[in-house]
Amino acid sequence: MNKKTVLVTFGTRPEVIKLAPVVMELLRRNQVFNTIVCATAQHRQMLDQALHTFEFPVQYDLDLMKDNQSLVDLTTRAMSGLDKVIEKVKPDVLLIQGDTTTAMCGALAGFYRRIMIGHVEAGLRTDNKFSPYPEEINRRIIGQLADFHFAPTERAKKALERENVTGKIFVTGNTVIDALLWVKDRVTKFPPEIPIDLNMGFAGKTIVLVTGHRRESFGEGFENICHAIREVAEHYPEVVFIYPVHMNPNVRKPVTNILGDHPRIVLLEPLGYEQFVWLMNRSDIVLTDSGGIQEEAPSLGKPVLVMRETTERPEGIEQGNAKLVGVKKENIVNNLMMLLDNPELRMKMGKKRNPYGDGKASLRIVDILESEIVTSQTEN
Repeated sequence: MNKKTVLVTFGTRPEVIKLAPVVMELLRRNQVFNTIVCATAQHRQMLDQALHTFEFPVQYDLDLMKDNQSLVDLTTRAMSGLDKVIEKVKPDVLLIQGDTTTAMCGALAGFYRRIMIGHVEAGLRTDNKFSPYPEEINRRIIGQLADFHFAPTERAKKALERENVTGKIFVTGNTVIDALLWVKDRVTKFPPEIPIDLNMGFAGKTIVLVTGHRRESFGEGFENICHAIREVAEHYPEVVFIYPVHMNPNVRKPVTNILGDHPRIVLLEPLGYEQFVWLMNRSDIVLTDSGGIQEEAPSLGKPVLVMRETTERPEGIEQGNAKLVGVKKENIVNNLMMLLDNPELRMKMGKKRNPYGDGKASLRIVDILESEIVTSQTEN
């Protein structure tokens, strides 16, 4: 049997986390697949943190990150760099994940080279092209180019069917749950070092874990988020906010200016994935605009308040794992206070079944790849 070459590409920390279980499963099947990994590193430091957790080899590193890079600049360099890698590797299939600029550029570069494209986490939609921005349009472009759509849910599958995409659609669950459960088991046995001692001064406190990075919230949106957090912190002396702050200066400036001097708002540098999972598991409430965390937190039994006006992951909202609260200060304050005042509501949200997966998505994806590009071609 001639091995098939799979080129896996990613540029950000979430892509690493969500593709790591797939990469590790491909590497386990090394008699079937020749697996090549390419990092664009559109987010350098945070991508490296995630790679350190999973420890698989990266054969190509484009090192694209620049401070305050524009989308046009990043897209231009990503397209050129990925095209050169594709030309050299000549993969049988190019595997991309999600909705980043790296994923969109990978799909387009692969299409130009007539390479089969597999899209992990396909079919998520808000139907608002500016929210999330630019991710909604990135996903739609990829949807028109992919040969294999690995949809995490039935809703995502139906969205792709409505758009009459070409290629085959498979419902697999979300690979982020695979990664989360693997890391949770690891940090339970071997707790990572955390740059904060929760037993010193914070013992018995309610912990609200905060993350934020969305481009569409830059400016007034992030200022609203920060003022909301500060107002709640002033009203609840028994509550501690822990906020690993994204590297983007459009995030760091308002967060530092508005929250930096409060004794119960702890601002941290970005955490490694093992550290973050451990901390998420210790928290009581998660306040976030992250798509991945909307999917992860329910598996840890944590209620989530989503600081966005729209979400391409409505399953958790509908099931009651999460609530969409937007970026207006009053909405964030009122909903966070409601959860803080009502432990029974927190417990109820935390007990809802996770709609995003069972931890076996990566196995399904690699089984499909083996069936579609190895077995079927061998039979033909």
